[in-house]
Amino acid sequence: MKRSLIAIGLIVAAHAAAQTAPGAIKLGDVSFTASLRSRVYVWDWFQPSAGYSNQYGYSGNLLRLNFAEKKGAFDFDAEIAVPFLLGMPGSATAPAPQGALGLGSNYYTANSNNQYSSMAFAKQLYGRYHFGTKESNAIQAGRFEFNDGTEISPKHATLASLKANRISQRLIGTFGFSDVGRSFDGLHYTWTQPGSADFTVVAATPTRGVFQTDGWGWNRVGFGYAAFTKEWGHGGHVADTRFFVIDYDDFRHIVKTDNRPAAVKKTDLSNIHIQTWGGHSIHAFTTKGGTIDSLGWGVFQTGRWGPQTQRAYAFDFEGGFQPAAMPKLKPWIRGGYTVGSGDGNAGDNRHETFFQLLPTPRPYARMPFFNMMNTKDAFGSLMLRPHSQVTISSEFHSLRLTNANDLWYSGGGAFQPWTFGYNGRATSGKRSLANLYDTSVEYRANRHMTLTAYLGYAQGKAVMQQIYPAGANGQFGYLEALFRM
Repeated sequence: MKRSLIAIGLIVAAHAAAQTAPGAIKLGDVSFTASLRSRVYVWDWFQPSAGYSNQYGYSGNLLRLNFAEKKGAFDFDAEIAVPFLLGMPGSATAPAPQGALGLGSNYYTANSNNQYSSMAFAKQLYGRYHFGTKESNAIQAGRFEFNDGTEISPKHATLASLKANRISQRLIGTFGFSDVGRSFDGLHYTWTQPGSADFTVVAATPTRGVFQTDGWGWNRVGFGYAAFTKEWGHGGHVADTRFFVIDYDDFRHIVKTDNRPAAVKKTDLSNIHIQTWGGHSIHAFTTKGGTIDSLGWGVFQTGRWGPQTQRAYAFDFEGGFQPAAMPKLKPWIRGGYTVGSGDGNAGDNRHETFFQLLPTPRPYARMPFFNMMNTKDAFGSLMLRPHSQVTISSEFHSLRLTNANDLWYSGGGAFQPWTFGYNGRATSGKRSLANLYDTSVEYRANRHMTLTAYLGYAQGKAVMQQIYPAGANGQFGYLEALFRM
């Protein structure tokens, strides 16, 4: 009860500040901003064996306090994050293969089986130097946030939306949907020609966090990222194209999640060292009938998965249309097909499951029980914008496993030194996973407050029916209030 009262007090205080603050508060040369995101979740995971809870609710909250200063060519930023989790489920982890029964299980086990957990830690702490008078040429060192694919924010609204929601964070992300998130400690260099091109290099290690409220420490994981992005086109056709390479090294020496027998995996604690080569291109065509968009994204992976050779791939093709004939609703109809490769032979020396590195899975799996690994996802979506302050979005996903001899994977990468970060469930040769139907409503009340509601329903198919014979369907929903100052 005491923790609940503290949470309510923080929400009320942030709400009051949001209603009165005109913007950042100036403390001498320092600009102070704050945000509080408060969610109430409800899970109805697929039905497990008797004795375990798949139906539960809990509250996840994240308070962020940011202090920023600019001194000539230097920027400084210090941000404190305070996640606090209330009422985590204590019996939502079943034996394999049923495993974690929703994200409430992840939070509970990641925080030493505590139903209530909170900690303050440095979310960001960096200095940045701008070379000469060109603020587009800068080097940053310290702890910072980074999402791959966000190097340029396109001026065209359609491209900007696609980049933020369908390109960003597929491989490296802050996992900002979680109630803790992740940051990166390292170096970040950018060279940008405003409105035209960008070259970005990042070398960093991910912090702990995501599900664990203690976000102070490191993981024994490192990556190097280099990308060149170009905006191009003119008139009725504009585009954004990026080419990138990522060198990823996980040297935690823990058991990997893959489709090999458990006895074999226990003897393999060697590094995962993977190179990912890829790119994207997004396009918007303005016509009299409306705006047409297209998106292509793809990667190929080489390197080593312990003693095995890594050879994997993933791709995504999408298209959409915003008809000009319905200005009151501003509909946006989209569809696409995403494939992440799977491994068909657990006994050879090749690992062919696409490895998603350190992503934020949730933008691409709105009910987060799957990711891009060993998955085929045919989807359609409809977005309606009946008011400047309201967005309604519904999606349908038909989900199948790419290879029946591989696992059903979920998760988003390393967040603790002793936890691999991905779960895998054996599928007994089945491929059909689920149909996902969902809807969200976002209401931007003013510049300080946004309210969101989400509900997803998963109709379990052959894989789910095999693993959860007592009930193969699941549901997930949440209510969110975001206050900014």
